[in-house]
Amino acid sequence: MKNSVRISILSAHLIASTALFAAPSAFAQEQPKPNPLAETPDSGTMKRADKEDMVLVLKKMQELGAKPIESRSVEEARTQPSPADAVKAVLKDEGKMVPMPAVKKQDMTYPIEGGTQPVRIYTPENAGPGPLPVIVYYHGGGWVIANIDTYESSALALASKAKAIVVSVEYRHAPEAKFPAAHADSFAAYKWALEKTASFGGDPARVAVAGESAGGNLAANVAIMARDQKVQMPVHMLLVYPVTGTDMNTPSYIANQNAMPLSKGGMGWFVGKVLAKPEDAMNPMLNLTTKADLKGLPPATIITAEIDPLMSDGVMLAEKLKAAGVTTTYMNNEGVTHEFFGMDAVLDDARRAQDFAVNDLTKAFDKK
Repeated sequence: MKNSVRISILSAHLIASTALFAAPSAFAQEQPKPNPLAETPDSGTMKRADKEDMVLVLKKMQELGAKPIESRSVEEARTQPSPADAVKAVLKDEGKMVPMPAVKKQDMTYPIEGGTQPVRIYTPENAGPGPLPVIVYYHGGGWVIANIDTYESSALALASKAKAIVVSVEYRHAPEAKFPAAHADSFAAYKWALEKTASFGGDPARVAVAGESAGGNLAANVAIMARDQKVQMPVHMLLVYPVTGTDMNTPSYIANQNAMPLSKGGMGWFVGKVLAKPEDAMNPMLNLTTKADLKGLPPATIITAEIDPLMSDGVMLAEKLKAAGVTTTYMNNEGVTHEFFGMDAVLDDARRAQDFAVNDLTKAFDKK
């Protein structure tokens, strides 16, 4: 069985792999082929996911009826079983309850242009005297699907393990609100959190950002916008399998083109719903590794999964951040897939990755 790989300096073979990258393709790909994994549970991802706990979740997704995103309408994709649903079903099969850390929840809203968006405050109950550090967290879902409920396990884990208040942010989704609506909302939420942190027991001087997948892209962009607009910078960035570029011909996109729960075709489907116009694909917000200025950003922790089209995105961003003088640690997790990070209730690798992330966050908080 493979072990999780923890490194702060990327290994030579990963660095070398960046040389294989094609020029950014502006998400203009051939028509994606149907993902065969929904019909063949013993193929592809199942064979490579050599962790028994990971395979259980993938099989359960299929049993629940989840289909490849690229084969669904937006409404179908938003309502079909998610990886979080699969985790709950695995626990039920094992006669176990969904773990509930000692964390208090409070639903609020923050203002955006023309309205408000939800935000959920997670406060650990056994963290000791405050004020507590704060993590502004952005969920994944390709800027199209999912919400703060879908990704609640990650928010709960970070709050409980980091002894920090987690501000889990909802933002407008495409196709109803196309790029850069989610990015604008994310920065508005960050500024709101800085302003309101003290009111819910947080320390305004110790605010970090975190995100998964599309949310990892949002978190990184929030730090960039804070730097450029001279707003207080986050003390740390936790970026879990982030979307960092528009090249869908990277080594991991090729190796994992039919992976589940995220495939190359699935990413193409998301992008087709997100972009307002073709030239948006070349925007630095979507091309962190090729077009964005990464100098002067806070320290970063990047976590990836081996069986994930976005693995190379994380590798490239780690290298680009380090080249820009940003302190960066990187952890790849072998034998697991996209979305594994929030599966700590059933996945050993998720617990290890969370501990890795929390260690870096705690160090950043302790420095302030």
